[in-house]
This record gives sequence, C-alpha cells and structure tokens, in this order.
Amino acid sequence: MPGSLTRPIDPAWPEAPDEHPVLAGRFPEHYIRTPAETINEESLTWFRPLTDQEVAEGFTHAVGIDVNMAFAAAANRLNVGLGPAREVTAPAFDPKLPGSWLVDLSGIETDPRLPSPFTPDGERPDGPGWYSTTTVAYATELGAHVEPIQAFVREESGYYLDPWYQRLRDAYVATMADLGVTTGMSEAEFLAAMAGYKAVDPQTVAVLAAIKATAKGGIGKLQERPRNIRHKRGEPWPALKRVAWSPHIRAEVIAKTRTNMHRKMSRLAAVGLYPVAINHDCVIYLSHGPSPLDFLPHTDDGKPLPGGFRLGVSPGMVKHEGTQSFLWLADMIENQHANPAREIKGPGILNEGE
Repeated sequence: MPGSLTRPIDPAWPEAPDEHPVLAGRFPEHYIRTPAETINEESLTWFRPLTDQEVAEGFTHAVGIDVNMAFAAAANRLNVGLGPAREVTAPAFDPKLPGSWLVDLSGIETDPRLPSPFTPDGERPDGPGWYSTTTVAYATELGAHVEPIQAFVREESGYYLDPWYQRLRDAYVATMADLGVTTGMSEAEFLAAMAGYKAVDPQTVAVLAAIKATAKGGIGKLQERPRNIRHKRGEPWPALKRVAWSPHIRAEVIAKTRTNMHRKMSRLAAVGLYPVAINHDCVIYLSHGPSPLDFLPHTDDGKPLPGGFRLGVSPGMVKHEGTQSFLWLADMIENQHANPAREIKGPGILNEGE
C-alpha cells in the first residue's frame, strides 16, 4: 500500500492479536480476552426476529442490498495513525486523534429493530470495551457523553490509505464500465445492467474479481496472523516486518464500514424501514416487491432519500444482492435460526462480503 509509513509499528496491547509478542507474559495461553482487554472492531453479522406488525403487514419478499467495495470505500478520507502509540489514562476524547479507547458504551439506548453499532454481533455492550476512534466518534454523534478510562493514541496521522483507495476505485469503475455498468445510469438502468453484466466478458469479470479481492485482502493484510503451523505464541512472524502491518488501521477501516452501514440504516429507520438481517456489507429489508426500488425510499421529486442507501456503481453505493420470498425469510429466522443475509442469493450460495 502506498503511504508515508517508514517503519513497522508494533500495536498497543489491546490491538495485538493473541499470538503477538507484545502479549507474551500479559495474558496466559488460551486465555479468552474480554472486551476490556482487546479491541474487536469487525463488520456486522446480525439478524432479529420479525415483529407481529411485520408478519401482519403482508410483505411478499425479502430483498438484499450490498455495498459496493465497502471496505475500500471506508478507507477513503480516513485519518489513521502513522506513528507509535502513546498510552494515556483518563483522556478527554478527541475525534481527530486516531487511537484505541477504553470506554463504556453500554448505557447508550438503541432501537431493538436496529443492531447496536458498537459490537460485531449487534448486541448491546455490557460494560467497558476497547474501540477505535471511529466507533467512539459515532457514539458521540448519537448524542452520548463518553468518558474514556484509558487510551492508546497516535499524534502523527494522515490519510494513508487514500492513494490505495483511489487506484482501486478508478480500476473498479472503469472495469464495470467495460461490462456495461456506468456511473450515469438511472436506478432502473443500473439494476438492469447489473442483472446481466457477468455474461458480457468472462475475462473482464475475472479482472473485476481480482480488484475486489485486492480491496478485501489489502485490509486483511494490515493484520495478517501467523500462517506457519509451527509458530509458537509470543514469537514474531514474517508479516510483522512489513511496513504496512498495522492492526490499528484495520480497526479504523472496519469500524468505519460498520458505522457507515448503521448511519444509513438509521436514516431509513427514521422513515419506518428497519433491517431484518445484516452480513458484513449486505443488509436485508422486507418488501412488497422483488426489487430494491420496491422499498428504498425516495423524496417527492424522485431522488434517493438523503443519507440513506443509494443504488449505483460507485464504491459506497449499493447494488441488488438477491431476493427471496417472505416465507423463506421467516423460516430461516424462526425455524433454522440462521442469518438470512448469508444466503439471500440462494440456498448454498454464501455471502461473505467483499
């Protein structure tokens, strides 16, 4: 990844994976760290029971929408730490200061029809936990007064991932245009083009898959864990020597992906639309028709609801992920107790995010 980092940055101890040398002697082997001992910034995987009102509403379909290049889009204009971490006790929270913050967000009320934006499983925190700056900043955006207990902050910061994002964005948009999907399309035209783009040219589709894999894999490389089966806990591994090995940057990217999703879902909730299931970058809504256009809200002049999900090809906008019947959704949730967002494309076709 391009950027200004000049040396490997060892993480602060809450950011380090279990195998990292910085944890040697701090936690015993096989000990499961609590939220107050480790940062756990991951994308959302959540679903909920249907309400009585939703069952009685007469919905016919469950429609999934998926955020284009979600992790890459989250990296755009993201201020991340570029230097070593400094430990601070009882700091005042600064949303402009990248870092990891130990703070209690369990007192923040959330609608049960929405996931909590502070945990990967969407459940409300039950006490203090470590969060990235992005997550704590979103808590303050929701009106919370936060009082961090401890923090590891990085005064040296910048938009390290911007060149990486811009190259991937340009490659993605250009490749989609080669497949007949362009930025100037109407929503209906976009959906029609997306329905058949994979049949246009198999080689170009393969290029598109490589671009998506680069985006997802690039974020994963920021915290690559040991791959050698002979690795012993507390010993260094090759990935730690990379300049770009920075788990705190990965945490900020994932946190922004999750909070961006929650922000848009909250906007739709304000007009009475609530998600039923989420799997990483895919979210399912109930609908009276099979298309995203059957439920996505628009203003009186026909434009997408400001602050909500927008259909389109650019990273951060959404596409149609799949549609199933309302009865299929109800069975998945009530009888199989499974997340329908994982299989909205069809039985056996798993969605693991981009």
